Amino acid sequence: MTSILNADLHCHSVVSDGTLTPEDLAARAKANGVELWALTDHDEIGGQHRAAAAAHAQGMAYLTGVEISVTFADTTVHIVGLGFDPNDTRLAEGLAATRGGRGERAKDMAEQLAQAGIPGAYEGALQFVGNPALISRTHFARFLVETGVCKDTSEVFRKYLIEGKPGYVPHRWASLGNAVRWITEAGGMAIIAHPARYKFSANEEFALFSEFKAHGGRGVEVVTGSHSAAEYVTYAAMAKEFGLAASRGSDFHSPDESHTDLGTLPLLSGQLTPVWELLAERIRHPAAV
Repeated sequence: MTSILNADLHCHSVVSDGTLTPEDLAARAKANGVELWALTDHDEIGGQHRAAAAAHAQGMAYLTGVEISVTFADTTVHIVGLGFDPNDTRLAEGLAATRGGRGERAKDMAEQLAQAGIPGAYEGALQFVGNPALISRTHFARFLVETGVCKDTSEVFRKYLIEGKPGYVPHRWASLGNAVRWITEAGGMAIIAHPARYKFSANEEFALFSEFKAHGGRGVEVVTGSHSAAEYVTYAAMAKEFGLAASRGSDFHSPDESHTDLGTLPLLSGQLTPVWELLAERIRHPAAV
């Protein structure tokens, strides 16, 4: 498999904060020409068996996936895991611990929003949650759009759910080392998700990449839904500098909210090593079902 493969290795279902089922995502990916797919729900692997079965029913190859929330330099960073054993006990326990703080955080967010004149946000957000253990800012954003407080989810985040605004409550997630270790000890590969989104200084970003590699991380998302064309070039260079494989994924959440659809991103540069070359033995093909 080469870099010209249409692989989409980052998206979300109703199991976390997406709006489509794993089965609907698989069908959408196939319709858009995806050849290798991974479902990467936030801090949750409960949809993996469904996703693999759906991918194979569509004739697509599948890699197990997850997106783990990490606190690094007082910032939430996301680490994607691919190709792990979905039945690994330590990974499941680590993710359960990471999810554990979401409920209290959500109630604190609702309390702040109530003080800002928006009552009932917790109960409202719950209407949009497929998995109550994974209630997130995205679910609050959908409630505020639905009730007409804001015109779209981007406005919600800008006005209410980012640092310094009413409704923002920080959460301490897993450590970078733990997240990478859970993934690698379960047989998978750890990848830095959408690095341009973190707004780190050059020194902070260098520290992230260095520490990530020291813990055993092996890849970085180069082509992803939130990166610009210039950022594809920047992170292709970072991948080479740090000896990391390159990944590609839309970060698709919803037909109504996501700017980038499954399978529609530019292909990876042929000068990079795609993560799927290093994960070839972990890819589950339809014929194996």
